[in-house]
Amino acid sequence: MGQAVQMTLHIQFATMGMMMLGGLSLGGLFDLYRVLANYFRMPRYAYYFWDVVFWILGTLLIFKLLYDINWGQVRLFIFIGLLVGMVVYFWLFSGLVVKLVLKLIQFLKFVIQIGVRAFKILIIVPISLLYRACAIFFGFLFAIAIFLYQVMLQLLYTVWKLLLWLISPMARRVRMMAKNNKTVQVIARFIHRLFDRT
Repeated sequence: MGQAVQMTLHIQFATMGMMMLGGLSLGGLFDLYRVLANYFRMPRYAYYFWDVVFWILGTLLIFKLLYDINWGQVRLFIFIGLLVGMVVYFWLFSGLVVKLVLKLIQFLKFVIQIGVRAFKILIIVPISLLYRACAIFFGFLFAIAIFLYQVMLQLLYTVWKLLLWLISPMARRVRMMAKNNKTVQVIARFIHRLFDRT
């Protein structure tokens, strides 16, 4: 792997062509980065970070191409190939790529908007309607339960009054009998004294 590869004419032409492709790729990456940075309007300090990321990715890309074609040997014509590739890209393809990236961003934005709208219609709206229906239904049940509770209380109160009215003559008679009964009076006195001691 560390052995140097002899730079034959064929390898030199292949390396030159590969570096021109690398220059084209770098130009495309730069346009993509530039369009995205302008579109998302990043803070000023974020540009420094993404500039470093861009050049790291670009360097790794060029090194990978160079390593695949000639084991990473650097020659002057490599830089010439890169420069020619970038010039050809910005001369012929830059405007087209920028328009294509902008159209792609608009398309993705449209797809995301459609997805969000579909999510609202298919998920959020049914859940909201179900929640409202459940709230109305359980509120109605709660109101009926309160009404029935009040009705039951009223009925029980009426029944209790009726029972008291029915048993009041009997209660008066029992009290009269208890007053006349000496055994009951003795028991009542005993209970009264018992509680007085405590």
